Amino acid sequence: MTPDLWQRGCERLASELPEQQFNTWIRPLPPAEVLPQDDDTMRVALRVPNRFKLDWIRSQYAGRIETVLSDLAGLPVRLDLQLAPRELPTVRPGPLAATPPANDAAPALSTTAAAPTHASAATGSTTPPPAASRHKLNPALTFDTLVAGRANQMARTAALHVAGAPGAMYNPLFIYGGVGLGKTHLVHAVGNALLKDRPDARVLYLHAEQFISDVVRNYQRKTFDELKAKYHQLDLLLIDDVQFFAGKERTQEEFFNAFEALLAKRAHIIMTSDTYPKGLVDIDERLTSRFDAGLTVAIEPPELEMRVAILIQKARVDGIEMPEDVAFFVAKNVRANVRELEGALRKVLAYARFTHKDVNIALAREALKDLLSIQNRQISVENIQKTVADFYKIKVADMYSKKRPASIARPRQIAMFLAKEMTQKSLPEIGELFGGRDHTTVLHAVRKIGGERQKNSELNQQLHVLEQTLKG
Repeated sequence: MTPDLWQRGCERLASELPEQQFNTWIRPLPPAEVLPQDDDTMRVALRVPNRFKLDWIRSQYAGRIETVLSDLAGLPVRLDLQLAPRELPTVRPGPLAATPPANDAAPALSTTAAAPTHASAATGSTTPPPAASRHKLNPALTFDTLVAGRANQMARTAALHVAGAPGAMYNPLFIYGGVGLGKTHLVHAVGNALLKDRPDARVLYLHAEQFISDVVRNYQRKTFDELKAKYHQLDLLLIDDVQFFAGKERTQEEFFNAFEALLAKRAHIIMTSDTYPKGLVDIDERLTSRFDAGLTVAIEPPELEMRVAILIQKARVDGIEMPEDVAFFVAKNVRANVRELEGALRKVLAYARFTHKDVNIALAREALKDLLSIQNRQISVENIQKTVADFYKIKVADMYSKKRPASIARPRQIAMFLAKEMTQKSLPEIGELFGGRDHTTVLHAVRKIGGERQKNSELNQQLHVLEQTLKG
């Protein structure tokens, strides 16, 4: 490998990739090193500072890097991605994004280890970062323990991006979705991953209500310098349920100030909410416009396969191998969110322990009989049709009619989608209840609305409201 091959490769990549992507992922890499040649193939090692960057470069850029180097070298090049040797943490002044992340594979965060000192760029003094307990992070909530699926794919990818290169892209990251879908798990995973790479990073997780309490307390004491010292010097702020700021003007003003201060120093902010930024009420437009300025992603209710995977993994954590047919039975009957799924699993496992019986479908049906009877009593296709018709201000009779104007056809498709998602009815049965329509019509509606939900935040919010209404 000629000395300038990597440099020429980087120049080519810089011209092909968006500037922000190149500056975030390629520019900070050290030059690739040549390895002993294998036949007619040049092998080069590329050392990457942490696990998140390694995984991301492997999945997103490795093929392109190999192609560019092969073209320039005139022979095939095979890329060998490696973790750079781990270095001891050092004191780094200034904001987190001013220096590359520390090297990888640190052991799991210890809550007892002494924290290294951290120099404050604002004061010039050297103060220790918060102890692990002050981070407010749950060490069990990591990317490894998060079940990945279509429902959280985009949010998880964005979170991994932030963990690998905080302050660079998707700032702020705004994650929204219904209760119990894994928003909190995801933000804890980012914080834990960053502290694993950077034990000296100043990270804080909190619920919005805690920020409100801090504002009230400092307002009463007139000690707003303490509030600024706590929040404005962070490297990563993780804050849950920002919809709780609604109607609280002083809180919103202080959060706006903290928000601006953190972005100015290229610290990262991740927020969660039960609705998308433009759907928030009684929150100043200055804030909602900033919430929406980075990347806004939704977490959806988990699909069937993801619910099955969650049940099997959670049972395994409890030391029980759950049969797949039982996991499918529970997953098909508990559709709302991960929290309710975990609650159903606890009931099944507890019932098995108390009765000293094996976990099977009959036992699961018995353990969940109250939940199943409530569910069957509350949610029917007829109830869905009435709820959707009321929501979109059309007649229930329009659900069965042959009318096709968009103002009727669209709500009808949404009702079909919800009927498939929230009842045990088959496609032909649903079609029959919608005026004798063919099952292919129902399938088309289910696929159309399900696909649009991933891209259309307004539709996603409407479906979320309808689902919560139907669940009572």
